[in-house]
Amino acid sequence: MTDNWELLGHEWAVDMLRQHISRDAARHAYLFTGPPGLGRRSLALRFAQALNCPQPPAPGEACRKCRTCKQIEAMQYPDLAVVQAEKEGGVLKVEQIRELQHSLSLAPYQGKYRLALFLRFQEANPSAANALLKTLEEAPAQVILLLTADNAEQLLPTIVSRCEVMRLRPPSIESVQAYLQERDLDGTQAGLIAHLSGGRPGYALRLMQDKAALEFRQTRLDDLQRLLKSTRRERFTYAEKLTDRKNEAKERFRETLLVWLTYWRDVMLRAAQADTPLVNIDRTDEIEALAARVSLPEARGVVTDLERALDRLEKNVNARLLAEVLLLDWPTKL
Repeated sequence: MTDNWELLGHEWAVDMLRQHISRDAARHAYLFTGPPGLGRRSLALRFAQALNCPQPPAPGEACRKCRTCKQIEAMQYPDLAVVQAEKEGGVLKVEQIRELQHSLSLAPYQGKYRLALFLRFQEANPSAANALLKTLEEAPAQVILLLTADNAEQLLPTIVSRCEVMRLRPPSIESVQAYLQERDLDGTQAGLIAHLSGGRPGYALRLMQDKAALEFRQTRLDDLQRLLKSTRRERFTYAEKLTDRKNEAKERFRETLLVWLTYWRDVMLRAAQADTPLVNIDRTDEIEALAARVSLPEARGVVTDLERALDRLEKNVNARLLAEVLLLDWPTKL
């Protein structure tokens, strides 16, 4: 994959960015969109390396071995500022943008360009978004802004219109599985992780390296099976335990909702008799059995409730109440 900046997928984006550099026609701002774990940040950093590598092997390329390239890879390069919310799902604040604005007016320390990487910019509050808009309108010639977001529709249209938008898509499940097998993962596990990742290479690598995350998924899916057969009292008790601590519990609750959402989407697809591949392929038998016992409207209703719960959790709705209402609305006598 060395001819693709050592990335899996996004060949068209790499080719476009390479041409922008080789023609000395880099835009002043780029927006990389797509789901988390797709490689948005990796592509932005490869682009930053190609822009500022002092000894590029070819136009639009980076050696990835020099001090500059290694510093950019580690996001510790003097001419690269990284701006993001304190944690995933947090808020990127206007003070962070204002702190950056002065430094962007200065000449680069050692590279050709001064770069600013805004990660998960959909988490910016309105004041921060408006502050960045001013920066986009007045960015000096030697400054390039790189933004990542889940999708462009989450951002102000005026910000999107001032960026070169790179809408990234996941590579095939098969290519991600092969990618993992090249890293000495056995075929069965590689296939499972490729499906769980939805074809997102970065997320697949994290799952490959994080056994605790896979164990957490198994536990929560086992819980789901038990909850479907449990009483109302048992569901209340589970909701209380799931949300019994503040910040840590909220994040665990969010992760649980995401696991359950992939499962119920699989159930919905099977209830609809769709040909789409399952995400949870190691649970195929039980998913098909559940899909035979619930109607398509019931499965779709649970999926919708889970999506709403995730949205409400980010708005600081009472987590325990949210969990109770969600679980009590699940089908019973299954």
